[in-house]
Amino acid sequence: MTPSPPSPPEPSPTEPSSVDPSSVDGGGPVPGEPLPAAGEPVRRLHPLTPILRSLSMIALAIAAVSWQGFRQLGPVRFGQGIALGLVLLIIYSAISWRMTGYQVGARELRIHEGLLWRRTRAIPLERLQAVEVVRPVLARMFGLAQVRLEVVGGSSTEAPLSYLTAAEAQALRDRLLAMSRGEAHRPGSVEPDRTGPDGTRPTGTELPAPVGESERPLHRVANRDLLVSQLLNPQWWALVLGVGGPVVYFLMNTDMSTIGILSLLTALVGAAQVPINMIGNVWNFRVGTGPDGLRIHRGLLEKRSQTVPVGRIQALAVRWPLLWRGQGWVRIQSQVAGLSAQEGNNQLKGGVLLPVGDIPTARMLAAEVLPGFDLTSVTVLPVPARAAWLAPFSHRVLGYTLTGVAFATRRGLLTRELVIVPYARMQSVRVRQGPVQRMLRLATVYADTAGGGLTPVAEHRDVIEARALAAELADRSRAARRTPAASPIHHPM
Repeated sequence: MTPSPPSPPEPSPTEPSSVDPSSVDGGGPVPGEPLPAAGEPVRRLHPLTPILRSLSMIALAIAAVSWQGFRQLGPVRFGQGIALGLVLLIIYSAISWRMTGYQVGARELRIHEGLLWRRTRAIPLERLQAVEVVRPVLARMFGLAQVRLEVVGGSSTEAPLSYLTAAEAQALRDRLLAMSRGEAHRPGSVEPDRTGPDGTRPTGTELPAPVGESERPLHRVANRDLLVSQLLNPQWWALVLGVGGPVVYFLMNTDMSTIGILSLLTALVGAAQVPINMIGNVWNFRVGTGPDGLRIHRGLLEKRSQTVPVGRIQALAVRWPLLWRGQGWVRIQSQVAGLSAQEGNNQLKGGVLLPVGDIPTARMLAAEVLPGFDLTSVTVLPVPARAAWLAPFSHRVLGYTLTGVAFATRRGLLTRELVIVPYARMQSVRVRQGPVQRMLRLATVYADTAGGGLTPVAEHRDVIEARALAAELADRSRAARRTPAASPIHHPM
């Protein structure tokens, strides 16, 4: 009689065969939403999200009501309208929060949202350029944060997640960046326990340090230098004129009504808002580097922590404002595809790499972003003498140089600017020639990058030299993309 094969042992009830995804990342699934192939549920935002959104929207509504409108409504009706609007906003935000969630798949982040029309947005993680964790004042009071994603080709922040706990926001940021590099683990997987009987771990199996603790600081900007540098900008002089005019008018018209005084104060606050916001955005600025790229921390009231992979940086711009040259200060702006066109003042976007600093600091940061590039060794080639007909004041400043790793151009009279683009980041090279340039046998060479925020321009070159430069740039760009060092870097098209 042939013995029957033994049956497989039943799993022990005390040893689960799989890990509950909700126990790994926290949160819970949104009812009615499907699970992805990996089994990870759709997760909701923090339960306080409806209240915070309502308070923010009602604050904007109050600011939009003029003093004249407040006078017409009266304090009682004005208060009743605000209370009714707040209740309606909370109800709407709560329903919207109930229908909103996010889901991390194998290669994408999915955002489920919509009240009447359901919508699912899929964000491919290979197109991810930067991730920013923002902590507004109101959200910081409750320990919450917002996650903002920047993708190549986007004209605005992609699918901001408001709000998550600060720990969850940082964990999600690190996870998305790791997945964009192809280093993420399977959802639900855990590190096997290799702890010995004495509580120690064998050599070579130590747990990796937390990402936040592995950050290496590079530079911290002194707030005093930040204030002095902003006072040396011309827009602050315009602010003095803009504020001084209404004050003089008030002193000469002491019989102004209450509405006039309040309107004057509103005008003063509006005039000072832009420069104050500029300082507040880069207050306590510090930059470091970690396993996932550059980490930029800034902000006075609204704390911002942004992580930008170095391979996503398309170009650098080093600027020397006229009044800064006596102090030896410069400013560095970086261009990341998807970020450059999102704010009117792109200096304040995540592209700011150094709001103010000396030449050695700028040299160190530029070498960190572009290994092999030395800022202090750049020597530009001047333009032909006949270019003075087209640029009578700035022709002595114009020039370009070809280094071993990047193409750099210089221009600007009052604010000197050096734009640097690695050869591997160039998307196209073009030569343009205007009618006057044709008469003078001159041409201009452009090296375009993804996003188009910072474009190196070799202006008013000899036409033969311009065509040779364009061919040389195209050859160096192709060679840089074929090198092993450039292969792991993402090249958005």
